[in-house]
Amino acid sequence: MSKLKENFSPAWWVPTLYFSAGLPYVAAATVSVLMYKDLGISNARIALFTTLIMWPWSLKPLWSPVLEMFKTKKYFVLITELIGGMLFGLLAFSLPLDGFFQFSLILLALIAFNSATHDIAGDGVYISTLNHEQQAKFVGWQGAFYNIAKVLSQGGLVWLAGFLAKQVGNIEAWMMVMGLFGIILISMSIYHYRILPSGGFSSRVNTIHEAFQIFRDVIKTFFKKKYILWGILFLILFRFAEGQLVKIVPLFLKDSRDVGGLGLDNEEIGLAYGIFGAASFVVGSVLGGYFVRQRGLKNSLIWLAIIFNIPDIVYAILAFLQPENLVIIAGLIMTEWVGYGFGFIGVILYIMQQMAPGKYQMAHYAIATSLMGFGFMIPSMISGYISEWLGYKSFFLWVMIATIPSFYVAWRVPFKEIEN
Repeated sequence: MSKLKENFSPAWWVPTLYFSAGLPYVAAATVSVLMYKDLGISNARIALFTTLIMWPWSLKPLWSPVLEMFKTKKYFVLITELIGGMLFGLLAFSLPLDGFFQFSLILLALIAFNSATHDIAGDGVYISTLNHEQQAKFVGWQGAFYNIAKVLSQGGLVWLAGFLAKQVGNIEAWMMVMGLFGIILISMSIYHYRILPSGGFSSRVNTIHEAFQIFRDVIKTFFKKKYILWGILFLILFRFAEGQLVKIVPLFLKDSRDVGGLGLDNEEIGLAYGIFGAASFVVGSVLGGYFVRQRGLKNSLIWLAIIFNIPDIVYAILAFLQPENLVIIAGLIMTEWVGYGFGFIGVILYIMQQMAPGKYQMAHYAIATSLMGFGFMIPSMISGYISEWLGYKSFFLWVMIATIPSFYVAWRVPFKEIEN
């Protein structure tokens, strides 16, 4: 990999880097839910298996130290974007096959592993290149463009899938959409080859013994950090309610009214949830970033938790009232997504400022985000069974009760002093 310019403003690469990170994550976590629903898979199986394929984001610590040993962080960003594009192409061609569910799940699992590796390297570029002031300045935009990927993925491309399905059928429509995911990722790889800073060079490793020493040191230094047990508890519990909500909301929006859903088609879901909802997340992310910049994270965290969780009540309102007006549905969803974006800033900045700093920033950031992902995945895996057992109305009321742990850890988690 040739040495390229390092003097581009972060405004040139932070948005596209996190757009590229968000695209495959949303495809695996949310878009696949709607794809499998269209292709006849049950809600419980969808929630379970589309959560199981997300494990690479929670297992990143197993290979994140390796990325500290070889090449540059930029190298891994570029190669994973290129591989990700090719995997989406294979996913598209798997959909017409007999046994497509198994084949597509394997490919989505590979996409997840590849994307998790991209996240490790991309976060490494971000925290290695920017100081704390710059991190706080750009974290809102980081979250915003990660979620612009949501606008495109679960908004524009889901809408496109619904439109194309009426013309050519569900399988062909989803083949085209998955192919587009691949084309976008390959395009991002080409752009980042020119514009992305290296993120610093990794330590040279000459022997397997050295590699194991570095790996052991990465793990040891992470768990020796001040207040680490509180930090882990915070990461696991802050998203406890959100983890249950995220998988079920698209299914609730799509399910027919006679089973408690809203009966929306893919085009309507793409508009209300994907475009207007995810765009509202972008607004919330930017506002949350400026809010924390003015008050500091320690003084902001409980407010972020409140704004993050309380708007979840809109789905209980939708479940009980089942409005038919798409404007009303979209307006309520937008309210929740603004709060979601605003509050999510808290957990990201906590990881950056309280858990990642030190000798192995990239690997420690990856360990922390994987712990956060673990706290998200466990409730997400069982959310399909809970919603089928309780029904949508009672499920969304239960989600409001499940927000309590988030308030507790946001109020109690201690902070250590940080240096810029």
